[in-house]
Amino acid sequence: MSGKELKSHVTEEQFEDEKDRKIGNELREEADKIEVPDKLKPERIELMLREHTEQKVKRWKPIYTAIAAACCAVIVGGTAVGVELDKKSDSNYTASSKEKTKSKNTEKAAAGTQIASAKDYDEVYDYVKAQEESQSVQARGGAATYSAEGASMDSSSEKAVASSDTSVMQAVDSGVTASDYSDTNVREDGVGEGDIVKTDGKNLYTMYNNRIEIVNIEKQNMEQAATIRLEKNQDIREIYIKDDQLVVVYTESYYGDETDSYSYRIVTTAEIYDVSNPDKPMSKGKITQSGNYNTMRVSGDYVYLLSDFNASIVNGRDAIGEYVPSVQGKLVEDSNICMPQYVRGDTYTVVSSFSLKNPEEKVDSKAIFGCSGLVYVSKNNIYVCESYYNSDDSDVTQTCIRKISYKDGILKAVGQTRIDGTLNDSFSLDEYEGNLRLVTTVSSNGDSGIMPLVLFGDSADSEIAKQEDTNYLYILDDKLNELSKIEDIAKDEQVYSARFIGKTGYVVTYKQTDPLFSIDLSDPKNPQIIGELKIPGFSEYLHPYGDGLLLGIGMDVDDTGTTTNGVKLSMFDISNPEDVAEVQKYVMEDCYSTNVTYEYKAAMIDVKKNMIGFVAYGENTKYYIFSYDESGFKCLFEREMTGYGNVRGLYAGEYFYLVSGNTVEKYELNGFKKVDDIVL
Repeated sequence: MSGKELKSHVTEEQFEDEKDRKIGNELREEADKIEVPDKLKPERIELMLREHTEQKVKRWKPIYTAIAAACCAVIVGGTAVGVELDKKSDSNYTASSKEKTKSKNTEKAAAGTQIASAKDYDEVYDYVKAQEESQSVQARGGAATYSAEGASMDSSSEKAVASSDTSVMQAVDSGVTASDYSDTNVREDGVGEGDIVKTDGKNLYTMYNNRIEIVNIEKQNMEQAATIRLEKNQDIREIYIKDDQLVVVYTESYYGDETDSYSYRIVTTAEIYDVSNPDKPMSKGKITQSGNYNTMRVSGDYVYLLSDFNASIVNGRDAIGEYVPSVQGKLVEDSNICMPQYVRGDTYTVVSSFSLKNPEEKVDSKAIFGCSGLVYVSKNNIYVCESYYNSDDSDVTQTCIRKISYKDGILKAVGQTRIDGTLNDSFSLDEYEGNLRLVTTVSSNGDSGIMPLVLFGDSADSEIAKQEDTNYLYILDDKLNELSKIEDIAKDEQVYSARFIGKTGYVVTYKQTDPLFSIDLSDPKNPQIIGELKIPGFSEYLHPYGDGLLLGIGMDVDDTGTTTNGVKLSMFDISNPEDVAEVQKYVMEDCYSTNVTYEYKAAMIDVKKNMIGFVAYGENTKYYIFSYDESGFKCLFEREMTGYGNVRGLYAGEYFYLVSGNTVEKYELNGFKKVDDIVL
C-alpha cells in the first residue's frame, strides 16, 4: 500500500473510530448522572446510531443493505404483482433476458392497486401477531408462509405496499424573495420543511439542548430576544417559521405504571407559537400523535406531521393503544388505517394535518401500516416507500410504494405498487406532471431470501463481490401503474446520487469510475439514456446551479478506484444533456466527507448569491463557502468548528450567519469580515 493509499485508508477509518468513541464517551458520561437524560432513552440512542450510520462511507452500503434484509425479510405466500407489458423499452441500455438477473415477476409490469383500510382493530392485531411469529420462525432458521386470506381487499388485488419521497429544487417557502434571506435547502420546490435553524429575515430561531433561542438580527449587534424551554422529558426535533407562526416539533417519552409490562411510550408534538412579538412568544395550541418524529412538511397554511409508531401486542388484544396509534389523544379510526395487502406489519407511518391558523383543530389523519420507510413529499402527494425482501415473490430486492394525496389538509389513499430494486435516498424519485420517476439498485435476494450478512474481515469484500447489482429506472402513472422502465443501467454498480430536473434525469452510479447518465424523460412511455460521462470518483449529492449547470459534491478517487483523494466539487455542463461535461472540479485534499452526504438540509446553495456552503470533515471540521464562475471554484470562507455538532450557515440581508450549538457568528457577505457573535 502506497503512502497516499495508507493515509486515505487510515484517515477514513480513524474518523469512524473517533466518532464511535465520542458517542460512547458521551453516553457513559451521561449515565453517571442521577436522572436518565433524553439522549439515553431508547429512541434517542436509536436516532443517534441511525444518524451516525448514515454518515458511513458508501463502500459499506452493501453491508447495510444486508442488515436491512436480515431485519425485514419475510416469507409470504401469494401471487406476484403485475400486468403483462405489451411493449418493452427499446433503449440501447436495456439488456436481453439472457444477460440479466431475472425476478420471478420480471415479465410483468408494476401495477397500481387500491389501498385497503382495516376492517377493524382485530385485523391489525392479527397482522402484528403474524409478523412476530414470522420473525420468530426465521430466527430459528425456518420459514413461515402466511396467506392474505381475510384481509380487507379485493381478492384480485396484487400484494404490494409503500411509497416514497422526492423533490427537486431549493425553494423559499415563505413568500419572501430569495434575495432577502436564505431558507432551508428543501427537497421539493414550494414545500416547506423544518430544520434546526430558521430565519424570517428579522430574527434567527435556533435549537440548542432543550430550548429554542430567538435572536434579533435587525441591528448591527445581535440581541437575544427570548427563550422557549421544553420539559426534561421532551426532546426538540425541528422548528419552522412562517408568518410569525413558529412551529416547534418535539418528542416526549414516558413510562407507564409498574403493572404495565410495555411501559415505554413516545409521542410527537407540534406546538405553535405566535412570535409577532419575539420578546414574548405565546403558545397557540398543539397537536400530538403516537410515535417517534419522522419529518414534517408545510404547504399553504397546512402542516403535515409524520411519525413512526411501533406496534406491540405484548399486553394482548385488549391493549389497543399499544398497536393502534392515536392523534390528539384519540385512536386513529380503522377506516383511516391503510393496510398492507399481505400479512406483515409492526410499524406505522402516522400522518396528521392541521392548520397554522387553528392548530388544535386536527384536519385529517392516516396511519400507514406496514414496516415504515423512506418518505417523499411532492406538491400534491405523500409517498411512503419500504424495502421488501421476499425470495418467494422475487429473486431480487424490491420496494413497496404507497401514495397518499393531500390538499388543504385533507388526506386520501390513492394506491400502491411494488417495483424491483431499492432506493438510495429521496432524490432517487420525483413526481412530474402526475407521473412518478424512480431509479433503483437491484440486488439478488439470495437463495435463502436474505442477502449474506458479513460485517468484518477480508471475507466481507469477497461476499459483496459475489452480488451483481444493476439499476432500473421506472416511470409510473398517477395510479402507480408502470408506463415504462429501463433495465440494467450500469450493471455491477450502485446508484450513488440522482436528480430529476424537468424532463431530464441525471443518475450517478459507481464502482470504480463515476458514470453520470443523462436520461430523456420527455416521453414517459419511452425514456431514453442519451448521455454517459465517465470520470474518476463519484458525486453523492447533485444540485441544479443555474441554467445549464449541475453541481456535484462527492469524492475524488484515483483511476484504480481504490484511493480517495479528498472531497470533490464538480460542475457539470448539462446545457446539452446528450453531451454532459465536467467543466470544472475542485478537490479538497485534506477532507474525506461532508455533512451534505447524509443531510441535504445542511447545504446552503444559492445561485443568485453564488454561494455553496457546507461542513467538511478532515483533520479538522470546517465550514466552507465556495463561489463558482467560468474559471472554477473559489473558496471564499472557511471556519474551523469544534466537535461534531450540527452546523448551519444562512444569510439575511447583507450578512451571513454561522450557527453552531449555542453560538451565532455574524459576518459581512462582502468579504466575510466578522462583525459580531453571541453565545446563547
